[in-house]
Amino acid sequence: MKIFVCVKHVPDTAANVKLVGGNSFDDSVKFVVNPYDEYAIEEAVQIKKDTGGEVIIVTLGITQALSTIRSALAMGGDRGIHIKTDEMIVDTMTTVEALKTAIEQDGGAGLVLMGKQSVDCEGMQTPYYLAQALGLPVATDVVDLSLEKNQVVAESDLGNSEVAVLELDLPCVIGATKGLNEPRYPKLPDILKAKRKPVKEIALQDLVPEKPACRASVVSLEAVPEKGQATLLEGSTAEAVGKLVEIFKEKKLI
Repeated sequence: MKIFVCVKHVPDTAANVKLVGGNSFDDSVKFVVNPYDEYAIEEAVQIKKDTGGEVIIVTLGITQALSTIRSALAMGGDRGIHIKTDEMIVDTMTTVEALKTAIEQDGGAGLVLMGKQSVDCEGMQTPYYLAQALGLPVATDVVDLSLEKNQVVAESDLGNSEVAVLELDLPCVIGATKGLNEPRYPKLPDILKAKRKPVKEIALQDLVPEKPACRASVVSLEAVPEKGQATLLEGSTAEAVGKLVEIFKEKKLI
């Protein structure tokens, strides 16, 4: 079975991201595998161990995204597909069309895994749109997964300690989240082996010659304002309330 894992090249959440040009950011910061995608990679590797098959890492990104593919291969992927673009931010519909075409050109999927969302854009749309484009069932926020004959049984986290148990025919699309497994840390031999694993490069333009009619674009990016320091109000309760009211008036909150 071919297991495709869609992996995103994202800035490290601990990195100091600098905005550039109003609608992009500096690509010199540290980039990593999207954390939610790590659960998808680990699950794919475990499924391959139990049932056999092949794990293919698919990534749409700039030239530097090759490092993310190599990291995923070090976790146990067999080979990679790098859809190359110069754009730092690619809209969801273009991404979906590129992933769909790359998977179909490679012979189609027995299973598609990815994180439930990316930590940069947090759109949480790609699993649904990709499943629709491929004509496959989909489950996201998956915290437990098992294969039974030609079906997948998935537990989807609904929040408030509730889960939905879903039965999906294979092939299908799964959006993984924390709790599904414990992603492995590649050892040095795995990292060295990953450097020799094949990665096919395809230009985004070759997969998506024309941008989809329905798509979004980033108009502007703004840094989150730094949190202000707390102000300690001293005195009696009545005095503290009076000072608080004055502060609210100064900030035009009341």
